[in-house]
Amino acid sequence: MKDKIKDCGDTKVSINEMVLPNHTNNLNTLFGGKLMYWMDMAAAICAHKNTKLIAVTASVDNITFKSPIYKGDIVTINAFITRVFNTSMEIFLEVSSQNSQTKKSIISNSAFFTFVTLNDKGKPTKSIDVKPKTDEEKKLYDGALRRRQLRLILAGKMKPEEADELKSIFS
Repeated sequence: MKDKIKDCGDTKVSINEMVLPNHTNNLNTLFGGKLMYWMDMAAAICAHKNTKLIAVTASVDNITFKSPIYKGDIVTINAFITRVFNTSMEIFLEVSSQNSQTKKSIISNSAFFTFVTLNDKGKPTKSIDVKPKTDEEKKLYDGALRRRQLRLILAGKMKPEEADELKSIFS
């Protein structure tokens, strides 16, 4: 598995859900937790598509809800792996919703999820590496190391002075 490299685009997945009454709060908008569940499922499918192995959620970056998603809307979640590290991979997700009556689509939010690939014994293992091709993929790939170092600092797994990629931002 170590020698294989896939294009980021080869890891892309897209899932769709319709917002039903049991997915909504008393304002008839989608529960944030339900959207996060759908996003986690899309990221898990994306990770599995890359290696055909089990992968588990290690972290979720900030999720900001830019606009409400209403009952009856169609939610589309697009995901792809931006970069693979030792045993972890960063997955970019973008959520859009389409109003079922007006047909107007909006981008509701985006986020980065980190997944860890597991072997058949449940131990972390190297994933298949990815390479960017498009401008968007290259931009996300280049920023992935900075985001990873920030995640590690916030988790207490890296000291701020060890984060070489972040030093250029603050110096």
